Amino acid sequence: MNVPQTPPIRVLLVDDDPLVRAGLSFMLGGLPDLEIVGEAADGSEAAALVERHSPDVVLMDIRMPSMDGLAATEALRRRERPPEVIVLTTFHADEQVLRALRAGAAGFVLKDTPPAEIVEAVRRVAAGAPVLSPTVTRQLIERVTDRGPDRGAEARERLARLNDRERQVAIAVGRGRSNAEIAAALFMSVATVKAHVSRILTKLDLNNRVQIALLAHDAGRLDAES
Repeated sequence: MNVPQTPPIRVLLVDDDPLVRAGLSFMLGGLPDLEIVGEAADGSEAAALVERHSPDVVLMDIRMPSMDGLAATEALRRRERPPEVIVLTTFHADEQVLRALRAGAAGFVLKDTPPAEIVEAVRRVAAGAPVLSPTVTRQLIERVTDRGPDRGAEARERLARLNDRERQVAIAVGRGRSNAEIAAALFMSVATVKAHVSRILTKLDLNNRVQIALLAHDAGRLDAES
């Protein structure tokens, strides 16, 4: 009996440094479950390549000469069927990284990350899992703060759309708690926590847990709630 094979994860590389693209292509291209479907030297080329090749994951540099990775990520995430985006950066806590996460990037990896970890990040994102751990998300929020009055008011209005239990879960996600930790603190099962997170994403039209955490931060709820 033939077992159907899972199609490889389709990856698009977007980076203005040809050496970086060559290294990523060499690293990822030789694996049986990954396929490099295209390469771009600037964010302005990304949309056409996504349209042509339908990648599952885009590895996106932030700093590029014509259209940077932030603008390219925002454009890709507005598509009807957007690819997941992993931001490539040289900085742990960078304003551009935070803005890319707000735009819907699934996470970021440093350019000097060990190859095996970059491969694992691509696989996790393609499977619908977050790249950033709750702890890294919390550290990023604490180190890069750009909450303004307008952003805070909008975030509080959006959180108000949630019921009390969903709001508690959202705040816990913002504090970097895992599903198991949230379940223990709120006296519910892990499955119930996952269901609440799914409803929060749907109600607030968010992409991932990182955006939930950022919204809770913007609303000023991480310090206000115990």
